[in-house]
Amino acid sequence: MKKNPMQTLLPYQLSLAAAVFFIASKALAQDEPDVEGTNRPLWEAGVAGFALESPAYPGAADNVQKGLVLPWVVYRGPILRAGGGTFGARMVKTDNFEVDIGFAGSLSANSADVAVRSGMPDLGFLLEFGPRIKYTLARPSANSLVRLEAPLRGVFELQDGVHVQGMAFEPRITYDHRNLFAGVGVSSSFSLMYGDKKFNQYLYGVPAAYATAQRESYDAKAGLISPRFQLSLNHAITKDVRVFGLTRLDAAHLGVNSSSPLHVKNSGVTVGFGLVWTLGRSTRLESE
Repeated sequence: MKKNPMQTLLPYQLSLAAAVFFIASKALAQDEPDVEGTNRPLWEAGVAGFALESPAYPGAADNVQKGLVLPWVVYRGPILRAGGGTFGARMVKTDNFEVDIGFAGSLSANSADVAVRSGMPDLGFLLEFGPRIKYTLARPSANSLVRLEAPLRGVFELQDGVHVQGMAFEPRITYDHRNLFAGVGVSSSFSLMYGDKKFNQYLYGVPAAYATAQRESYDAKAGLISPRFQLSLNHAITKDVRVFGLTRLDAAHLGVNSSSPLHVKNSGVTVGFGLVWTLGRSTRLESE
């Protein structure tokens, strides 16, 4: 049976929508470090626009570009949370320790746009779900904090259905400052991205059916995918309009699958920028 074009287009639109939410909310997360006594609106809603250029996956030579404008919502309930790069439920919260369970996501890549993957299945939008531990290591000032985050999540590919693609673990140390200089919020982080055998096979494996004279079959190993360093900046132009940008460096040559024929570049740089226009917010305030 021939597919209705909307059956193909709608999941793609939803994937891009989710990607914009996760990436943009993570870039803006440093605007609200968990400083004791901070009260913020329970919800905010508006419009977000975002543009991103990133390697198709760590170690890829080809980049993917995405851009989108979509409705934007942040929710800061005591349990349900949307923002800060995730959507889910906060299960435990103390002054320095937090446990939540929720979703995160990353962009898709068409194999036709990645030369080394020509003829192989596309890399779909990846939705991650699972628990995350956050522990505040230090509060250097009233507007800043240093925190350890440890998310462990199952990876699900959204493409012609939902497919389990293994597990990912990415412990990170972050430094967030709400107003480091001239009203600019800054966030920097260093993380180590790990995958189990199934997830790494999804990224770097070459099944025999897709092997060619130029691309040998390869069975991926579990372990480190890449160290990552990320820097994000944001600035409020007005009370309701905020711009942000981010850059991320992957050192994929240090990963355990750098010998894969799909791994062709030692490092990769992600660059993104965008704008959030808040059209409304709750009068009720919620303590962070």
